[in-house]
Amino acid sequence: MAILHGNWVHQPPRAGFFLWAETWRQVPRRRKRDEQPAIHPYALDLAELLQHLSEQFPVLQLRTSKPASQTLVLPSTLENVLYSASPPPETGKVALEVWVVEGLWLDAPQAFELLLNVPLGSTDTSIGNDLRFWSQCARWVLDLMVRAKYLPSLEVHNGDGAVARWRPLLDSAGDQARLKDFAARLPDACRSATPEVAPVDLVRSFLEAVLDARVRALLSSEPPDPRTLPGGAVRPWLQALASPQPQLRACDAATVELSEILSSWEAPLRYQGRVRTGFVLEPPEGAERSWALNFKLRLGDDPAAPLLDAVQVWALPGDEQETFLAGLGLASRIFAPIERGLLVPQPERCTLSTPEAFQFLKAATWRLRESGFDVLLPDSLSEMGALRNRLGLKLEAVSGRNANVSPGLGMQSLLNFRWELSLGGQPISREQFERLAATAEPLVKVDSAWVELRPQDVRAARKFFETRQDQVGLSLEHVLRLGFGDAQTIAGLPIVNFDSSGPIQQLLETLTDQRKLKPIDEPPGFRGTLRPYQKLGVGWLSFLQQWGLGACLADDMGLGKTIEMIAMLLHLKARQELDGPVLLICPTSVMGNWEREVRKFAPELKVHVHHGARRPKGRNFVEMAARTNVVVSSYALVQRDSRDLKRVEWLGLVLDEAQNIKNPEAKQTQAIRELTARFRIALTGTPVENRLAELWSILDFLNPGYLGARNFFQRRFAVPIEKYGDRASANALRALVQPFILRRLKSDPQIIQDLPEKQETNVFCPLTAEQAALYERVVNESLTKIESSTGIQRRGAVLATLVKLKQVCNHPSHYLGDAEPLGERSGKLRRLEEMLEEVLADEERALIFTQFAEWGHLLQAHLSRQLGSEVFFLFGGTSKNQREAMIDRFQRDPQAPRIFILSLKAGGVGLNLTRANHVFHFDRWWNPAVENQATDRVFRIGQTKNVQVYKFVCTGTLEERISALIESKKALAEQVVSAGENWLSEMSTDQLRQLLVLDRSEIVDTDEGE
Repeated sequence: MAILHGNWVHQPPRAGFFLWAETWRQVPRRRKRDEQPAIHPYALDLAELLQHLSEQFPVLQLRTSKPASQTLVLPSTLENVLYSASPPPETGKVALEVWVVEGLWLDAPQAFELLLNVPLGSTDTSIGNDLRFWSQCARWVLDLMVRAKYLPSLEVHNGDGAVARWRPLLDSAGDQARLKDFAARLPDACRSATPEVAPVDLVRSFLEAVLDARVRALLSSEPPDPRTLPGGAVRPWLQALASPQPQLRACDAATVELSEILSSWEAPLRYQGRVRTGFVLEPPEGAERSWALNFKLRLGDDPAAPLLDAVQVWALPGDEQETFLAGLGLASRIFAPIERGLLVPQPERCTLSTPEAFQFLKAATWRLRESGFDVLLPDSLSEMGALRNRLGLKLEAVSGRNANVSPGLGMQSLLNFRWELSLGGQPISREQFERLAATAEPLVKVDSAWVELRPQDVRAARKFFETRQDQVGLSLEHVLRLGFGDAQTIAGLPIVNFDSSGPIQQLLETLTDQRKLKPIDEPPGFRGTLRPYQKLGVGWLSFLQQWGLGACLADDMGLGKTIEMIAMLLHLKARQELDGPVLLICPTSVMGNWEREVRKFAPELKVHVHHGARRPKGRNFVEMAARTNVVVSSYALVQRDSRDLKRVEWLGLVLDEAQNIKNPEAKQTQAIRELTARFRIALTGTPVENRLAELWSILDFLNPGYLGARNFFQRRFAVPIEKYGDRASANALRALVQPFILRRLKSDPQIIQDLPEKQETNVFCPLTAEQAALYERVVNESLTKIESSTGIQRRGAVLATLVKLKQVCNHPSHYLGDAEPLGERSGKLRRLEEMLEEVLADEERALIFTQFAEWGHLLQAHLSRQLGSEVFFLFGGTSKNQREAMIDRFQRDPQAPRIFILSLKAGGVGLNLTRANHVFHFDRWWNPAVENQATDRVFRIGQTKNVQVYKFVCTGTLEERISALIESKKALAEQVVSAGENWLSEMSTDQLRQLLVLDRSEIVDTDEGE
């Protein structure tokens, strides 16, 4: 995969955009620094670049761009230039060196078109930070054009004629701050073509060139009729502004005079640099009715610098006074009443009536600020206090009913609140309200503060008084939204103040600060040890369950979500609250895992796996559920058995791999949402907070209605965040959902210290019906042959049987050698895909070991298609050069494939693959020493992460029985099975039969039977 880069080159009179790309490849190290700039070894040549662009941006016509070479100053070591996505070298000095790069030269219109097609907010690593930065600048150009923040200009160059240009107008405080912000975060890579240019000048150059080209292109599509243009020097200037060619044909005295006139015309707009005119609105005092708009001046461009009174300004030297007057003159064009204050020699203020003050607040303030003026308003009328000072309701929790909130309250439960009408942050009576409303004034005085009285709020208040009760009932959902900063209304009246105490306050504080949670130690009956972060997770689940609130436990894969869930159920049992069955829905491939984990860690819990053609139905199902603590079923069965599932009064509903309900329109999702339970929990290892559609679906299952209807969520959050990168919407959504999502990463410092360096887990996978039929056929045929054989022939038959059964457990295609799609035919493969999706979502890497080269080839092709990414495979037939290239790329290339399949013999020893931190043993060697050697490709010196090792075992087969045998004799395992699989050939036929025979109760078909 290539990384696309872009550099704005500002070397007057030459300016343009240089586009190039690099990809990681093996390159020879230099033995010494060259005198001349060397060719960048990672850069794509022109043909490769054009091919990459056609794939990345198929709608753009970039082949018309000019090929170019550019010298770039890039970080380098003594041996070579650094690949941009590689981490800095641990040793060796890094210096800046000049490199020659092939690429494309884009003019400003082409650059603008390209940059607008760069995905905004994308985490795609194929887009370099420099190109992404210029894309954000291009969006700023669009913003300036929408706000008409640009001016025509005429630049006269001695001896070189004149140039007509459109210039961005960065006069407002907001645009000035944005310019500083962009310059401060300009990536170093953006300066590699012009390191001598200051960041602020480079950004300004880009804005000027791109905006000029864009406005010119729009005007040239409909050029003005020359007959409508004035004569003299103005006509060629206007024509040049609407032409692709900015150069005027002639530069005479009239052109110079026009340039001077334009410069004088622009002068008031250029005052916003070191000196800035400002205004302070002061309300009437006492019995006065007039408002004062005081004129001010700020020296320096620091927004925190003090404002000088007009009296002080008139004591300053003339330049500041001239700038001050120019600013006042410009401001009077925006807000006409200012002109009244300019009728004296030394203006200080102007007076306003209340309607004029209201007009200033609503219409002039934002225009003045947009034009570069400072405007200060009274606190009660400022934007910061807009909601707090509006006419609205002040709510206070009623201690009587809410003091003893019972567990399992739920989102829709009503809580009582005492209300007061509030204006300007002060409570007002009905009489006070009517008296103020009768004045029909837009600005009214409450105590000592002036506030806005909106007509729509007055109407809503009157309607509220007509229908009000002594107390206001709010659902817990509304309370939580208020507590997390989401504005709410009652009968159209905004809630301007919210006070809570007791249990409600404790709930809000605990949800917003997880440090207040009480960890829960291992409950009675739990056979195991909880790590500190797991105890906190159990406490969090229990806390939300007590309030009847849905919880999403989204810990990284391998951190023990299953164990935390089991401990939480035992905690409920210890509190005598496990008074009904819990329905746990999971993928078919992990049903067996859940059953074994419950029996391992909580043997006193009664667990039933509900699947297969013989599963109980109707009344039998209801009676079975009543006798059971945990019913484990699959997503595939929910829709089919929905009638039976609805008949049970479930205590809890738990979804494992909850991303399975990410599509709210899917029938299985709708069937799950129809089930009722007193608490709901979702378990997922994928970062749902980064996938908004999935986030809404899961949160709406957990706490229905909390995030609003789907179309509302799309308008309010998804579109602003995903399409426009709106930070305010993202922050608001984060505040709403974070209390209900607990996500811990293996990289968190507090988590790392709780984890072992290597964590091994058996992953139990069921056979599909096809696998089970093949397995039984192989067992029956082989036992007949083994019984009639002796000596070395018998030993060979036993070992051949083991190989065949391993192939069946891997996949039917592995045993049959057919060309059918791998699809859903293998329980192991299904579970591997699910786990690899989590590995890729966390941007981590994994090794997959198999004994069989033929299966490795099948797996490589299938995973490449399924996961949409390249997958490596190393086996005995891999050439030395290919082997070295794969290993080198996997270890060093940041964009290398994240999945590496290795045959156990070819890749089990002698390799260093420490960039991976997940190891999957897809089929077992049944020799711990051999498996440990393979795992040590990852778990060795140089590994910086905790390693997760997964050993796949097919349930009900010889794999499960041999795994149990090895676990039971772990201390002597190497001696017991040191000869690989040969020890199995010494078993009697009866022993082999007990080992090989299939337990049919473990079969799970995708159709689940009827």
